[in-house]
Amino acid sequence: MKLHAQIERWPVAGAFTISRGAKTHVDVVVATVTDGGHVGRGEGTAIYYHGETAETVLAEILGQADAVAAGMDRTELQTRLPRGAARNALDNALWDLEAKRAATPVWQLAGLPEPKPHITAFTISVADPAKMEADARASADLPLLKLKLAGEGDDARVAAVRRGAPNARLIVDANEAWTGRDVAGETARLAKYGVELIEQPVRAGEDALLDGISAVIPFAADESCQDRSDLARCAGRYQAINIKLDKTGGLTEALALAREGRAMGLEIMIGCMLGTSLGMAPPFLLGATARWVDLDGALLLAEDRSSPMTAAGGFLSPPAADLWG
Repeated sequence: MKLHAQIERWPVAGAFTISRGAKTHVDVVVATVTDGGHVGRGEGTAIYYHGETAETVLAEILGQADAVAAGMDRTELQTRLPRGAARNALDNALWDLEAKRAATPVWQLAGLPEPKPHITAFTISVADPAKMEADARASADLPLLKLKLAGEGDDARVAAVRRGAPNARLIVDANEAWTGRDVAGETARLAKYGVELIEQPVRAGEDALLDGISAVIPFAADESCQDRSDLARCAGRYQAINIKLDKTGGLTEALALAREGRAMGLEIMIGCMLGTSLGMAPPFLLGATARWVDLDGALLLAEDRSSPMTAAGGFLSPPAADLWG
């Protein structure tokens, strides 16, 4: 087998803004594994808050060229690379290759339900309330909106979005911005707007700040839950986990994380980093097991791959066979 990997730059439609800053493009790393007759592809997006860059991800992947040539499978990969975007890209390339060799779709190989369209959240970037209201009004026909928050002034932001989209379901992502704030009070203030989920209210590693809070809106661990090793710390503090394959290091660990999380009574959210439809296709398969699906990473780009995953009325379509899986 042979391994190839490269960095690709894709422009964002406008700008994608969260409490930590704005992005006008995303660099993804694509891993390609070939056996002479079949080709498998996988995409990873560097997790910047872990210090990853597209260049470090590329180097990690290419460092596995000899192992791939020797026939490395997904099980061996889990021991050779740590969780993160590099293992994600390579793990998903191996899934894709396996599916093509077996002439069997990945969802069947993984024992998952046949994929059908899922409602996906559509992100409203953090901004002043007037801008967020206008953005919400432009997306008011979508069933589920996700608001990026920043701490100070979040009540006004959510109120503005609710005015702009009075009938949409709302989830919010604090991106750790509520550390040092009255988390219980912030949560109670948002309840009147019908918010149904709050992602990562406090900084990862400071999860004990949630001890004793009986939240009227469930909390989802994002930065605080990377893979199964984080579940014990999240249980009792969060009611849900946001599974992103760039965090888990691929579909293989994501499947195990979802299974063990559900066994502990945690709700499942499937999320993503910015990326193309090639990056959205593997996590899409987990959507049937999730309460919330947030896979708009490709919908936020100015352009996408051929055979892209498409959305109509807030429903994201399954990936085409020639895209992945």
